[in-house]
Amino acid sequence: MSFDPRSLRKDFAILERPLDGHPVCYLDNAATTQRPRQVLETLVSFYTRWNANIHRSPHRLGRGATDLYEQAHRSAAKFIGAKSEREIVFVRNTTEALNLVAACFIDRPDGARSLRPGDEVIVTLMEHHSNFVPWQAACARRGLTLRVAGLNRDGTLDMPAFRNLLGTRTRLVCCTHVSNVLGAINPAREIADCAHAAGALLLLDGAQSVPHLPVDVRSLDCDFLAFSGHKMLGPFGIGVLYGRQELLEQMSPFLYGGDMIRSVTLAGSTWNDLPWKFEAGTPDIAAGVALGGAFDPESRERLPGAMDYLSSLGMAEIRAHELDLIEAFLSGIGTVPGIRTYGPENTRLRSGLVSFNAEGADPFLLAELLDRRGISVRAGSLCAYPLLSALGETGMIRFSPYVYNTREEVARLVESVREILACEIV
Repeated sequence: MSFDPRSLRKDFAILERPLDGHPVCYLDNAATTQRPRQVLETLVSFYTRWNANIHRSPHRLGRGATDLYEQAHRSAAKFIGAKSEREIVFVRNTTEALNLVAACFIDRPDGARSLRPGDEVIVTLMEHHSNFVPWQAACARRGLTLRVAGLNRDGTLDMPAFRNLLGTRTRLVCCTHVSNVLGAINPAREIADCAHAAGALLLLDGAQSVPHLPVDVRSLDCDFLAFSGHKMLGPFGIGVLYGRQELLEQMSPFLYGGDMIRSVTLAGSTWNDLPWKFEAGTPDIAAGVALGGAFDPESRERLPGAMDYLSSLGMAEIRAHELDLIEAFLSGIGTVPGIRTYGPENTRLRSGLVSFNAEGADPFLLAELLDRRGISVRAGSLCAYPLLSALGETGMIRFSPYVYNTREEVARLVESVREILACEIV
């Protein structure tokens, strides 16, 4: 590992804040991450030096804001290995990106890539609601068939069963790259090969993979990839939809208004070039710059984005750091009586999160008691009702570390769980 998480913590002021006399132990990074000062400074720099709307005005501030925002698209394309910024659509979050694809394929029947009654969409049992409910609703509206791929006992995707679901009417496979509940890393390239062999497209939910793993869309051969900035040190309100250029060109937009049009007449309208065709209205320009990063048009100094910060650490190194913390947690929590963990036992098959329950304990109360000790973890359904129902659970606790977390914090969590359970008050 080429970075020391302890040295990074100075970049995250919130980690110095005491909670009821305890130092912050923030372990809920799968829900959202903290922001380093460099990203916050970029937000301030935009608003104090270049605040203006984009693609509209010839004045210097307008040109500068446009330049920064377009640079951010190029930075995002480079980060995930896309061919060009034309394949990068900025949206609010992963949810909006997934809904954009659903709307453009199904609710826009004029599009060349529309789905028709009788077509089939495949999802998996481990999907977040954001990659399940839109397809469930769309299938009900348009007369499509929704098929659900099941899991193996260790929480990995049942690939033989998935292959059996593929048929001549399969048009789209919608699959999470990493489960937000189980941490399981799905074999995206193998899934893509199977989908393409059946004449279908692959939409990957990368909300839990892009922040934690080296991701290259051309190596994965996915057709779409969606992810959120706030889960990777970026601001709230900014996310990315990657789509193959040829596919985005065939799709009709789902939002109409300023900047997404080429021309408007009384007889009709035509659409702007990619990616602006899908970015109607004024976007969150500052958040886009703070996600991707850009060079200041005048000083040529770098305004670092979250992607710059992660790239400086190295995604492979981030992966190694998280594996170390996950292995330490599993080893420690395994000594606590009555604990059940979920997901693959082989840590090489999982990303940086572990969901668990304690026998006879209420996960919500346990999380609240951990909070009183300054430890922040997620508790609840994790936006995955179908999966939790299949597992016979109504709630779980989720431990999800990131670049600034340490082995000492992992040990603190484990020992706190042990002590709370020993008191028999949960």
